[in-house]
Amino acid sequence: MGQNRRVVRASESRVPPYLRPGNLLLVFVGGALGVAAREALIEVVPDISGISVAVFLANLVGAFALGLLLQALARAQATPNARIWRLLAGTGFFGGFTTYSAFALGTLQLLQAGEFGLACLYALASVLLGGIASIAGIGAGSILAHLRARNSPGGVPRD
Repeated sequence: MGQNRRVVRASESRVPPYLRPGNLLLVFVGGALGVAAREALIEVVPDISGISVAVFLANLVGAFALGLLLQALARAQATPNARIWRLLAGTGFFGGFTTYSAFALGTLQLLQAGEFGLACLYALASVLLGGIASIAGIGAGSILAHLRARNSPGGVPRD
């Protein structure tokens, strides 16, 4: 009977982390909440000139938040909570909240409508501003971590 337990544990340890049921559930729940949040944003923010402003905003806010989360998790290192937040918030929520497919579809629809200049502007703005938002999120996370360390009892003394 003791051998069977070892075999089960050994086989469970061979399951890659991305296939473990608990991890899949975290991503599923986070993704469902992220998609719901994006759809709520789409209902509230109107399109302008054929451009889904809500999708544009979701992608920019998501890029910033992912950068911020990345920086926070990098400082948390490999703690169990870091993995939970990465899967639930990063892969799940912000993976569902942001949407490349809707961005690509919006760009294609603008092209099909003959709005070549607007389509190029939308695509370039989305990619460039998304990159800037990610970098800004990383920078904000770094600043917040520095401020937290300075203000904590064991942190760096104030200047």
